[in-house]
Amino acid sequence: MNSFNKKKEDTLKTRFFTTIILIPIVIAILFLLSPEKFGFIVIIVCTLGAWEWTKFIGWKSQKKRIGFAISFTIILLMIQFSFSDITKIINEPIIIYGLWIGLIWWVITIFLTITYPASTFLFNSVIMIILFGFLTIIPFYCGMMTLRTISYHTNTFLGSWWLLYVMLLVWGSDSGAYAFGRTIGYNKLAPKISPNKTWEGLLGGLIISEIISWLFITFAPVYIIPNYLKTISIIVVIMSIFGDLTESMFKRQSNIKDSSNLIPGHGGILDRIDSLTAAIPVFAGLNLLIFNGFSF
Repeated sequence: MNSFNKKKEDTLKTRFFTTIILIPIVIAILFLLSPEKFGFIVIIVCTLGAWEWTKFIGWKSQKKRIGFAISFTIILLMIQFSFSDITKIINEPIIIYGLWIGLIWWVITIFLTITYPASTFLFNSVIMIILFGFLTIIPFYCGMMTLRTISYHTNTFLGSWWLLYVMLLVWGSDSGAYAFGRTIGYNKLAPKISPNKTWEGLLGGLIISEIISWLFITFAPVYIIPNYLKTISIIVVIMSIFGDLTESMFKRQSNIKDSSNLIPGHGGILDRIDSLTAAIPVFAGLNLLIFNGFSF
């Protein structure tokens, strides 16, 4: 075995063991923590993501990078402490605005990725890259908190199940896209941004996501399932792909491989939640703002 293959095998082993450790931790956070404590965990994740985002800006100074991350911590803490009742934030104006901003931003990313590299003129401005960071991370926080607190007083774990559903949907579609892309993938999806992604992989991801949706509808202990769930799940999966492509686009422009090495075998926080930063606010926003506010 040559050194390249051995290194690749070691990376895959590390990724596997890290995943095995992280999955129960994520599930415990979703189901065991109160909304307030859950919010603090999400703020920590967002802070680390903001710190990694500074690599897209091109900042080398740790003072600048840490200062940028702390600014997110302060903003998100101010948002969280502004809630009159954290278990009933679905009607909070700042949450509604945050989700609308998220929906609009992820529609914009479709055009940014489709027109890449023509859209790169926007990436030459530090102010624009900083703005993109806020448009990615703040709606992600709003979406996470919205989903976690759905009907909290009626069913403490209802929001936890919906969050787990979106995560499984994204992770499953990612795995399906990888498997189909590796075995039958031929037609490149976005060769200028991510050469390994294929249309066959996209199809495979959608197939797996529909299977996950069916399993959730059939077996999940959720008392009401919206009849549009399969349709909205397809939209969310497609947007999660654009979340992945958007981060890949920023990394390509910044000439970096991973956002950091915080997670052994996986890269950085943003490398793991890039798809979720799109999927979570889009799923929450479509349900809350478009389809009758989670009144399934």
